[in-house]
Amino acid sequence: MHDFHRSLPGYAPTPLTPVADLATELGVGAVFVKDESDRLGLPAFKILGASYAISRAVSARLGRPSAAYPLDELRARIAGSTVSLVAATDGNHGRAVARVAHLLGISAAIYVPTEVSEAAKDAIRAEGAHLVELAVPYDAVVVHAAAVSGGDAVLIQDTSWEDYRDIPQWIVAGYDTLLAEVDEQLENAGCDRVDLVVVPAGVGSFAQAVVAHYRTNGHRPALMVVEPDTAASVTSSLNTGQICPVPTGDTVMTGLNCGTVSEIAWPVLSSGLDASVTVTDRDALDAMNALDAFGIDAGPCGAATLAGARRVLADPERRTQLGVGNDAVVVLLNTEGRAANPKTFAR
Repeated sequence: MHDFHRSLPGYAPTPLTPVADLATELGVGAVFVKDESDRLGLPAFKILGASYAISRAVSARLGRPSAAYPLDELRARIAGSTVSLVAATDGNHGRAVARVAHLLGISAAIYVPTEVSEAAKDAIRAEGAHLVELAVPYDAVVVHAAAVSGGDAVLIQDTSWEDYRDIPQWIVAGYDTLLAEVDEQLENAGCDRVDLVVVPAGVGSFAQAVVAHYRTNGHRPALMVVEPDTAASVTSSLNTGQICPVPTGDTVMTGLNCGTVSEIAWPVLSSGLDASVTVTDRDALDAMNALDAFGIDAGPCGAATLAGARRVLADPERRTQLGVGNDAVVVLLNTEGRAANPKTFAR
């Protein structure tokens, strides 16, 4: 999938920024922030997974099940067909699906819960997608999108359930490009290891990609997920030892406002994560403003990683459990810029 992403117009690795002041604050050797505020022209990382999964799914319909056609070739092959895309979203995923549909010259129907901000809805419409609002929680929006898809309408969803696994797995695979970039950037910075990686949770698909990457590439850093205290689906599931759907509430971390862990993510997360922590909206906003002061554009979902690191690394017992010493190298995965979640935030 790395070669596939390199073939996309405008592809370039996103920055991995060292922040010495955060290393001092957290009591570690180095802190690096992977900044996904501008990924292929969108203010979030989601297009990595969406573009690869869409290309795999549509290529399979055209008789190539084992690999994705490059986007330009796929557009030529699909011209004149009736294939369309369907997705449920709380913001970034839907916009990414809509962007790829536009690049392919096909239509997309994107379903959202009503609490998604007007600016986020407008951004999805601006990509040329048909947007449908539903006055139900995000998990119910996913169920509805699955029900209306089928035939030539291909569901592109970043969570999985029985009989719906291939496309979510391709989305997860697409995220590995981001992590391969981190490896190369750390090496270029003279770091031969990473000791803690912090990732936002959501339904767990990106966290699944992080666990899969770092449990197979020879490095074994501690891995920690962060989620809102109003949508603690991963934390609750880890505590009970099985997928444990939770009710969700209002949060500024709209991209993480998910009540059910993806089925394909769960076994990977349950066996591979070292910690899970919840943060409040205030924690996320404070972290967002801190990153802004260091010149890093972060929305509340991306800044949640700093909020989580602050909470856990302030606890000596939890630091010891994670093996995070004073010389540790910490990577915070900032998955979105402010434009991905354009509410009015205190600076």
